[in-house]
Amino acid sequence: MKRAVLMVTAGFLAAAPAFFARAADTLTLPAGTTLHVQLTATLSSKVNETGDRFTAQVSEPVFVKGEELIPEGSTVEGRISMIKKPGRAKGVAEMRLTPETITTPDGSQYSISAGLEDAQGAPDVKVKDEEGTLKGQGKSKKGTAVETGVGAGAGAGIGGIADGGTGALEGAAIGAGAAIIHNVLKRHKDIVVPQGTELTFIINRATTAKKVAHPKTAVVCPDCSS
Repeated sequence: MKRAVLMVTAGFLAAAPAFFARAADTLTLPAGTTLHVQLTATLSSKVNETGDRFTAQVSEPVFVKGEELIPEGSTVEGRISMIKKPGRAKGVAEMRLTPETITTPDGSQYSISAGLEDAQGAPDVKVKDEEGTLKGQGKSKKGTAVETGVGAGAGAGIGGIADGGTGALEGAAIGAGAAIIHNVLKRHKDIVVPQGTELTFIINRATTAKKVAHPKTAVVCPDCSS
């Protein structure tokens, strides 16, 4: 019996260094961590579909307890989990991006769950809700005003030729109405998120990952106090 206990103890002691080495070689990416990335290719509701893949590069390293966990240049991969094509009278184009993995330069890969908080560098695109849905611009208000003005002017010209001042007023109203109807029948603009757009994701579930090795010099966060 004693011999069996000694054998079990000896086996544990033999495995302990490897166990603690593995424990010491891991870091946890906490929930609430901010992840800054740059999109590597343009995404658009015109050419992309729900389920398409996207990639981005980490633009700012992530530090945990003063040590670099995710280096700058790491690759984030994910999918377009929703695309809403633009409609006519209603239906502004929308898109939702779901990141799934981070791969560091040393080949380590981590599964992540994160939501989009901000998007910078995509004109007329904004994050509209807590789910991180990207919303496009829709129709141009300036374009609508120009079309209405042109329609009213054209209608007034035709009405003036036909029936003087009264005809001009009636023609203007008809022309403006026709322009408004034409604008209603036009589709909203497609949403376009160009290459290089700065996306900010928030990690919403803690992820344990292997510590990134730095054989030459360790990178230390200058602003980290803990």
